[in-house]
Amino acid sequence: MESYKSPNKWLVTGAVMSGGLMAALSTSIVNVALPNMSGALSASIEEITWVSTAYLLANVIVMPIIALLSAKFGRKRFYVFSMAIFTVFSIFCGIAWNLTSMIIFRIIQGFGGGTIIPLSQAILLETFPKEEQGTAMGIFGLGVIGGPAFGPTLGGWLVDNYSWSWIFYVNVPVGILCILLIMRLIEDPPYLVREKQKLDALGLFFMSVGLGALQVMLEKGEQWDWFGSGMIRGLAVAAFVGLALFAIRELTTDSPAVNLRIFRDINFSSGSFLAGIHNVGLYSSLFITPLLLQRLLDYPAYNSGLALMPRGLTMALAMPVGGWIYNRIGARLMVGFGFFVNAISFYALSRLSLDIGYWNIFFPQALQGIGFGFIFVALSTSTLSTVEKPLLTAASGLYNVTRQVFASVGIALAATFLTRGEMRYHAILVEHVTNYSDIVMSMIEQFGQRVFISGKGITGTGMEAIGLLEGVVAKQAAMLAYNHVFFLICILYLLSIPLVFLIKDEQRGILTRLLTYKNWRSIWMTLWKREQG
Repeated sequence: MESYKSPNKWLVTGAVMSGGLMAALSTSIVNVALPNMSGALSASIEEITWVSTAYLLANVIVMPIIALLSAKFGRKRFYVFSMAIFTVFSIFCGIAWNLTSMIIFRIIQGFGGGTIIPLSQAILLETFPKEEQGTAMGIFGLGVIGGPAFGPTLGGWLVDNYSWSWIFYVNVPVGILCILLIMRLIEDPPYLVREKQKLDALGLFFMSVGLGALQVMLEKGEQWDWFGSGMIRGLAVAAFVGLALFAIRELTTDSPAVNLRIFRDINFSSGSFLAGIHNVGLYSSLFITPLLLQRLLDYPAYNSGLALMPRGLTMALAMPVGGWIYNRIGARLMVGFGFFVNAISFYALSRLSLDIGYWNIFFPQALQGIGFGFIFVALSTSTLSTVEKPLLTAASGLYNVTRQVFASVGIALAATFLTRGEMRYHAILVEHVTNYSDIVMSMIEQFGQRVFISGKGITGTGMEAIGLLEGVVAKQAAMLAYNHVFFLICILYLLSIPLVFLIKDEQRGILTRLLTYKNWRSIWMTLWKREQG
């Protein structure tokens, strides 16, 4: 994959990074503001979650077709248009007057934002020479992965000091700057020829139905009791049928809307799958860790964001370093090391208790940042390294939609295991809360004394003490459920380590060469001759 000439690769990096950062940030920054938005828009907590779902749904639907739209309108023009849509509708989201208007604006904002990340990735890979593409993906990862990691912290600060509207308004100046830079710096490479082909409307319809139903099912599954709900069953059927018909259509038509034949590249398909597995672990942890801090450890929203900073900081350091390392040792060792480090960090989190301090959270997260950074750089670079230049934009879209779908799977699984784990562990703990337990009776006595001292008198003291005991049992059950989810993520990373050998290592650096049989045989033969001589 050769690079094409650009005015200045670092200016181009700044241009596409600014857009990619804001698009990625919008996936997580809104979550901390949902309670405030719920009151302002007169929506229930269940209804307000559609603000997040709408954006992700639009992302997933538009990502696979960015190559089609780029070929039809020109990639530079399409990028500017997408950034303009994202920026304008960020303003509309900030002034939304009810839930319906907010959801509509978020969907349109999501269509704009969903194209920015894949296009930015493709542009960076083309701008940097092959030997520097690891570095390019390291810098790119600061925005794409760093954005969601820092989103809760920035969102909490904006909500506490201004209002929830500012989580959208913050996109506007950056969006305008990005548009101006793209118009000045970016040109379509010569091999991206604009095509006027017939639109595959049927394929687009099947894709929209399949991916849309799948995304809504994953987002709302736990909330609607999964397959106990007729709605979820209907969405599952629609997702399966829609995606099956979509795949058949795109693999048999002469002018597909989405080029699924790219998955014939084993390196691309295996790298996309590994990136998906990684996103299961990444986004499930991004989902449950703030809940742990706020629900069980009583951290305010902003403080919980600060407590998550170590992961973002070490990730920010690991990604540029990871780009330099990638050019020397290749992808397999980096991904294997990242998976192993993540497994260690999640095992440490699975041993937490309600009595933990700040450093019990700090060190596992710092390790995660290193692992996440190395994995992202290595997979983003190696997965697309074997794709031909004309197919790079399409491949980037498919790669990112795979990551997004697996991220939704991770969040859905984490929510399900967490909810059901709390119920299971609560039932187990309650079995040991009996009148025959000295510990239980001692705790009830202590709680009773506490209620009495608070000035409520003797009446009702026993019932209130039992209520306090129930609160302790519920918290302990929740802690065990969180531990269980963290342990499952640890196992997921460990079991995925052997899969790194599916990746094609074009960068045969120092360590990679040392691990080959030929070089070890040469070393042993040299030592043997010296011994004989």
